[in-house]
Amino acid sequence: MALIVVTGRGGAGKTTTTANLSTFLAMREYRVLAIDGDLYLPNLGFHFALDNVRYTLHSVLRNPDVDPEWAVYRHPQTGVHVMPGSTQLQDVLGISPRKLVDVIDRMKYKFGVVFVDSPTGIPFDTLPVFELADYQLIVVEIERSPIYSFETMVKNEIEKLKTLGERYGLNIGVVLNKVRESRDVVDEIMDAIEEDLNVPVIGWVPFDNSVPESINAGIPVLLYAPKSPAAAAFYETGEVLEEWMFG
Repeated sequence: MALIVVTGRGGAGKTTTTANLSTFLAMREYRVLAIDGDLYLPNLGFHFALDNVRYTLHSVLRNPDVDPEWAVYRHPQTGVHVMPGSTQLQDVLGISPRKLVDVIDRMKYKFGVVFVDSPTGIPFDTLPVFELADYQLIVVEIERSPIYSFETMVKNEIEKLKTLGERYGLNIGVVLNKVRESRDVVDEIMDAIEEDLNVPVIGWVPFDNSVPESINAGIPVLLYAPKSPAAAAFYETGEVLEEWMFG
């Protein structure tokens, strides 16, 4: 099954969430593939120290003679299989997002779970992929908006992305990330999302300096600093995600 990870604004931690939840399921012995679907600003490879490889998703999209499996790398520490994108400008120009559908359709049958890390905002790069997906995970950094205007933030961010997922009949969930000052009211925020928008909150993750350190190391924080607050939260979120997806 395929899960698309989206967010309304940059810096919310969408790719970090993709890396850590895919790591959690790999730790549970699922065969997991994480694909960098942000075709123009890919950075999933950095989270797994795979930013300088021979073949990438862009290699596959540009050249029909490149087997998609050539662009899949098993991260040794986590066991996650990763299909990174290219950060080279010349590889990005002229890419067709529609071809991404063929790649994911093929890989869905080789992996139990396929995570697709989407671009920020309306995910035009991965929009065709919604036809193949089963789940949509919306990542929100609630600290970007004052608590008093939270309802407006929900309407402008979560609700729009939720509508997109509903159009394709996806199961939709939310992860709250980088929770800081709003920690004391996070339960109220979760209730507002679940009651007003009828969307489950899969979990919330506190702001943690261990996360950027883990990205620099190329090892998701779940394994890089397993006793850190963020790792504990991603673990709990992963347990809920596993139950949500597999029962």
